[in-house]
Amino acid sequence: LESGSDYLKIDNMTGELSTTERRIDREKLPQCQMIFDENECFLDFEVSVIGPSQSWVDLFEGRVIILDINDNTPTFPSPVLTLTVEENRPVGTLYLLPTATDRDFGRNGIERYELLQEPGGDSVFELQVADTLDGEKQPQLIVKGALDREQRDSYELSLRVRDGGDPARSSQAILRVLITDVNDNSPRFEKSVYEADLAENSSPGTPILQLRAADLDVGVNGQIEYVFGAATESVRRLLRLDETSGWLSVLHRIDREEVNQLRFTVMARDRGQPPKTDKATVVLNIRDENDNVPTIDIRKIGRIPLRDGVASVAEDVLVDTPIALVQVSDRDQGENGVVTCTVVGDVPFQLKPASEGEGEPQNKRKYFLHTSAPLDYEAVRDYNVVIVAVDSGSPSLSSNNSLLVRVGDTNDNPPVFSQAVLEVSFPENNLPGERVATVIATDADSGKNAEITYSLDASPLSSEAPGNIFSIDPDSGDVSVQAVLDREQRDTYEFQVTARDKGVPSLQGSTTVVVRVADRNDNEPRFMQDVFTFYVKENLQPNSPVGMVTVMDFDKGRNAELSLSIQPGDHDQAAGIFSIENDTGTIFSTVSFDREQQTSYTFKVKAVDGGEPPRSATATVSLFVMDENDNAPTVTFPSNSSYTVLPPSSNMRTVVATVVATDADTGLNADLNYSIVGGNPFKLFEIDPASGVVSLVGKLAPKHYGLHRLVVQVNDSGQPPQSTTALLHVFVNESLSNATVVESQVARSLHTPLAQDIAGDPSYELSKQRLSIVIGVVAGIMTVILLILVVVMARYCRSKGKHGYEAGKKDHEDFFTPQQHDKAKKPKKDKKGKKGKQPLYSSIVTVEASKPNGQRYDSVNEKLSDSPGMGRYRSVNGGPGSPDLARHYKSSSPLPTVQLHPQSPTAGKKHQAVQDLPPANTFVGAGDNISIGSDHCSEYS
Repeated sequence: LESGSDYLKIDNMTGELSTTERRIDREKLPQCQMIFDENECFLDFEVSVIGPSQSWVDLFEGRVIILDINDNTPTFPSPVLTLTVEENRPVGTLYLLPTATDRDFGRNGIERYELLQEPGGDSVFELQVADTLDGEKQPQLIVKGALDREQRDSYELSLRVRDGGDPARSSQAILRVLITDVNDNSPRFEKSVYEADLAENSSPGTPILQLRAADLDVGVNGQIEYVFGAATESVRRLLRLDETSGWLSVLHRIDREEVNQLRFTVMARDRGQPPKTDKATVVLNIRDENDNVPTIDIRKIGRIPLRDGVASVAEDVLVDTPIALVQVSDRDQGENGVVTCTVVGDVPFQLKPASEGEGEPQNKRKYFLHTSAPLDYEAVRDYNVVIVAVDSGSPSLSSNNSLLVRVGDTNDNPPVFSQAVLEVSFPENNLPGERVATVIATDADSGKNAEITYSLDASPLSSEAPGNIFSIDPDSGDVSVQAVLDREQRDTYEFQVTARDKGVPSLQGSTTVVVRVADRNDNEPRFMQDVFTFYVKENLQPNSPVGMVTVMDFDKGRNAELSLSIQPGDHDQAAGIFSIENDTGTIFSTVSFDREQQTSYTFKVKAVDGGEPPRSATATVSLFVMDENDNAPTVTFPSNSSYTVLPPSSNMRTVVATVVATDADTGLNADLNYSIVGGNPFKLFEIDPASGVVSLVGKLAPKHYGLHRLVVQVNDSGQPPQSTTALLHVFVNESLSNATVVESQVARSLHTPLAQDIAGDPSYELSKQRLSIVIGVVAGIMTVILLILVVVMARYCRSKGKHGYEAGKKDHEDFFTPQQHDKAKKPKKDKKGKKGKQPLYSSIVTVEASKPNGQRYDSVNEKLSDSPGMGRYRSVNGGPGSPDLARHYKSSSPLPTVQLHPQSPTAGKKHQAVQDLPPANTFVGAGDNISIGSDHCSEYS
């Protein structure tokens, strides 16, 4: 508890507020002594809440309202109250009784009074309680019967007072009524009129006279008091009357010039009930003192104008012409008011009495101020005429007044401006009606000739009337603007101000006013574009310009001084990367750009002007990094150490592989072209320059078996172009029986110079030579056999022509023509159960390769490997009993046997596939043609 601890205390732990041992008595609290509102009596207190180690403190204020209880008994001023009542008072006479007091208030205060009569006594008095204006109760004693002092001179009654509390409190006092003698004699003044003289300005407390009166009564009836009777407010304010002694004295200083006599009445009143009075008249004459200086009043006379102490007199006025009336007065009397008046100084003016009459009072005289010499306007324009007045008092007092005589002339001078051209700077965005400047012209004349009126006219250099924008006060010359000026729309206004005097004839002068509109910072900086887009090449040197922004401000001066800065973007792309030159708006980069890391930058440029307050604008800058061919293509497939297996039976345009490459650049710089620059001596392969697809474009021969290393170059379209070389290994063979051998060849290829071709079987030429020898031998043998056959055929034909063919059935077919058998038919047997004769060479096996369209290969130049149907074989003209010559054929040729393509269709029951048949010994018969096919050879079987 910080305050209020006299009566209150607080529990430090619970915060409970309680009273102390000291009793709270509302009636004794100083702050409640004059409080009569139950809710206005209170005790203020303050409670502080303190944190640990007083780390924080909260202070709360409060007040406890003290409610009144009925703890005080109403009491009278005295236990015995005495009231004096005159005898012979009429019935109904009312006497005020002393009131009781109760320290409580409200309903606990005094509620009623009671009068307790003497037992068996006459009811001569009665109690009446009246409510006063301030809410109090006033006990009054009323006479209800005749009072005779000679029969009874006193009465003792009991007066009880009771408050309104619950329970009520009351007390009583003895009311002693004393019957006194009546007041039957009035006071008498010694004389009915008192008269005295009093010097003005007498100091307060100065005694003036004493009034005396006598009363033949005794006691209070004979005690006299003196009071003002019929007296004005000024009498009561200026004089003081002693009620007991009757002395009249000065209360405030009296000025005779305000009041020269005081007449009033004074009453002598005894203290009887009712009091009796007498009055006397007092006449107080105020004696003059020389305490006022003369006053000089100068007024116009006739047609000479006089205003504000200035008289305008034409220079051609005649000598001894009155130009003003001078009235001199003094408020004092007698010699103190006799005034002498003169003109001071060497001026052509003098005073003459306005009248010669003797009845004029001495303290008020009038004079004419006359000219005493000719006036010359060109010599002296103004005269300051000083008039001095001196009274005859002792000591004398004086005063002076002056009159400015302005000599007027004819209107022979035009108004003149101090400047021929007046330049004024006035800020834009003004309020209509605002003053721009004040133009003042002077005129050497005076009066009307020098009264100037102003007007606006168009400038000689401009035909535009200024009245639409500017106006001028015709009297003061204040030029005001009627419209809101905008410097950005127009920065200069020029017009003419003409000053005309009011003389007859009127003269005029003029000046040119140039209003230069001063700039205010009312325009924000404005970028030429909301978004600036720049393109910059990558790998640009640091601190190089990358773009230029254009910003303008329609203001001027400092309001147009712009400060440019780079504002970071959404992801702080421009932080520390860009800077801007304030004068040119050029944006510089502090780093070298790499398009492959970031393709664009977006940031804001902020322009702030130098006005107060400053205005700003922002623009967005988008910077796109243009690609340069700084990245070579990268081959992602195949790897140099990988290889692809290509079967020899692959068709033309078979896709061998696809070279996949990428380029980190973009556009033309990433437009890739593929080409085979090495390892393709047989022109077997071709690559699509756009897609990188490597296709087989040549027929595979035995010499092509084996590993091919294609050197593929990938070029972009940039300037200068960038390229990358990759190796594509193609292994031509039917199958991959030994991958380790191929991988070792690929490994050797990686260490072989690119200028050296790796393509097919390196031992093919040697094998080719050996094959040529074998073919030559075989050809010789076949020639011999052919000759033998020709001889045999010739003989056979001759014998048949003579005798017919007797060996079998009649056969008209050619010997070499194969017999076509119908599947549905079986070989017929003769009647003897013997088999029919078979034609010659009926057991020779024929290899038939089908074309894609189902036709047979009839040309020697057509190869079996070109058809997916290669390897479908059938026996020609041979039945089930025909011998299979191929099974018993053992080739001495060094060439390997032919292997069928895995996708070759299998032969039917009637057409069995012969895999071990050497291709050189395979025949195909069709009509008169005999096809001998030779297969490819490879050491990688």
